[in-house]
Amino acid sequence: MNKDELMELHFKDIKGPFTLSRREFIKVFGGGIIIFFTFKDSSAFQELSRAGAFLQISPSDSNAYLRIGEDGRVTCLTGKIEMGQGVTTSFAQMVAEELDVPLDSVDMLVGDTELSPCDIGTFGSMSIRFFGPLLREAAAQARAVLIELAAEKLKIPPENLITRDGVVFDKNNSKNHVSYGELAKGQSIGRRLDKKASVKKASEFTVIGKSHKRIDGPEKVTGKAVYAGDIRLPDMLYARIVRPPAHGAKMKSVDTSAVNKIKDALVVQDNDLVAVLHKSPDGAEKALAKVKAQFDSPESDLTHENIFKHLLNVAPKGRTISEKGDIEKGEKAASSIIEETYLNSYVAHATMEPHTAVARVEENKITVWTSTQTPFLVRTEVAQALGMPAKNVHIITPFVGGGFGGKSGQNSQAIEAARLAKLTGRPVQVAWSREEEFFYDAFRPAAVVKIKSGINEEARIPFWDFKVYFAGERGSEQLYDIPNHRVVSYGTGFSEVPGRGVPGSHPFETGPWRAPAANTNTFARESHNDILASKAGKDPLQFRIDNLSDKRMINVLRAGAEKFGWTPAKGPSGRGYGVACGFDADTYVATMAEVAVDKKTGQVQVKRVVCVQDMGLVINPEGARMQMEGCITMGMGYALTEEIHFKGGKIFDLNFDTYEIPRFSWLPKIETLLIESEDPQPHGGGEPAITCMGAVIANAIYDATGARLFQLPMTQERIKERLKET
Repeated sequence: MNKDELMELHFKDIKGPFTLSRREFIKVFGGGIIIFFTFKDSSAFQELSRAGAFLQISPSDSNAYLRIGEDGRVTCLTGKIEMGQGVTTSFAQMVAEELDVPLDSVDMLVGDTELSPCDIGTFGSMSIRFFGPLLREAAAQARAVLIELAAEKLKIPPENLITRDGVVFDKNNSKNHVSYGELAKGQSIGRRLDKKASVKKASEFTVIGKSHKRIDGPEKVTGKAVYAGDIRLPDMLYARIVRPPAHGAKMKSVDTSAVNKIKDALVVQDNDLVAVLHKSPDGAEKALAKVKAQFDSPESDLTHENIFKHLLNVAPKGRTISEKGDIEKGEKAASSIIEETYLNSYVAHATMEPHTAVARVEENKITVWTSTQTPFLVRTEVAQALGMPAKNVHIITPFVGGGFGGKSGQNSQAIEAARLAKLTGRPVQVAWSREEEFFYDAFRPAAVVKIKSGINEEARIPFWDFKVYFAGERGSEQLYDIPNHRVVSYGTGFSEVPGRGVPGSHPFETGPWRAPAANTNTFARESHNDILASKAGKDPLQFRIDNLSDKRMINVLRAGAEKFGWTPAKGPSGRGYGVACGFDADTYVATMAEVAVDKKTGQVQVKRVVCVQDMGLVINPEGARMQMEGCITMGMGYALTEEIHFKGGKIFDLNFDTYEIPRFSWLPKIETLLIESEDPQPHGGGEPAITCMGAVIANAIYDATGARLFQLPMTQERIKERLKET
């Protein structure tokens, strides 16, 4: 069963967001005031549905979100997970704002399939921009319910009451008050408001829009944070699994007899699964070394060098994403026409935490602690693998040590742990090694972009013909004011199983990688615009502004130029300045960089990066800036060094000795700026800043040396080669 079929099963299985009934839910949480909130009554849900995130889920009559306990603490439940992006802090700020409680009185419970409202997953920079408005509405409704309860207790009309710091006051007599905790004392109330409650206006904010420290910070810096690999259960076994040497390889034979000589070692063989288990990780590793397995590996001539030609050969019929005007008419209006091809190689997620899971079977129920971006999908996958109802599968998501899309569709570790726990009757941990993490990664796909465009005598762009192969369409949107343009996509960048939709397209899995497709498409678009600017003899920043009509994009470019200290010059100027802009997750972003290039070695030193974003309402400015800085740092990797080398299904980069990610010694001076926006809605912040990094560094390298790079990553070898040709 492939991922599409599992997703269909997943949605079909959902009868509501909880395995527990309302009575059981209140019992688990020990009373207090439980606020039940209904998606279908929410105006924010309509926006969420338009985004497709909950389109196939039928909302139940009661989706619990918040609990107010006798101690006045507020527990917020969400199906989202925390993987380092700080979303739990922003969620807590939203709750604190609308409930009028101190931020440190809000506890977040995330990614628990028995307690959390059902959620499709944490990805796409959708948490704040789509779930956030729902959460604010829920908290506003909770506050209205508390005012109703206080009105009953104080015998005062609700309109005479105000809230502050977790207390309901008589606005005419502040001594007459009752705290939220007092209202919850001795209660087991599940309330639901029948009328709408309004969220606060921006002018009323005291928590939203203010910088706050991460609520998970103390746990993480002190080492108290619990990840899936930290789970320890009585009688637990550690598993190591026999793996193939290449993708597509089939096991011919396996000899596990030597494992019997290792004390406490256990062998499990179940169809395609061959594993050795031990009470210690080292014991399991030692036992695995004793297994002798032979595989048949398919022959293939595909390599990291000829993959692009292959992709063009197998590309399916194109799908037009957008079209305006007449391309032929635009070509005739151009005084110069430029046609180029842009490439990017396969890129790994390389998360700090490898895929890990711990599973425990108790009677007819299984609990799995796992590192995943999609706990509810894991529930469906485990249920399918074990042949049991999804209601008997409990997925708990501890802190996740990075995902970047790599833990959204690939949940094999959880299925492996669940199968082994069922077969052995004991708790089992499956923690992938770094080699397994690289081998089984669903890589950012290798892709090709072909652009044909031009300029006229006024240095305007009269036409734009954009064709993208196997990256996907995100980031291919036309930003510039071009009268005749077309974008066509050939093949998808999301291949949950090898070659899905296009047989033989990739020799291994590909999938979403932070801002999927947008990095590839932005690299191509912004590199090409730099070429056009140079051809026109124009400053690359001014060329962009001259070809834009979107005021918000112009504003981020101008704000970036002011902060950077940009002075106009046509390229290549020798200064090593680069500029790129983009639009991702409804956020406008502009980036400028300064680089130095050693022409003898091809080594690039990124000296300075300035990044500006207009992301609408900013919940936690410091958190947003952290995400921008993280994107810039990570983006340097795909721009300069990160690349998977392979032959057929055999992966050659299985650790950080050959797969080079950014180091602290690389880091430039990073400056970020958040534009105060008139947009009242929050937009994505976890991905936009990474989209420009390939292009801005490529453009800066060109400005420094006159060498134009057309393939990512721009390694020292590729730069030296281009310098020879320049």
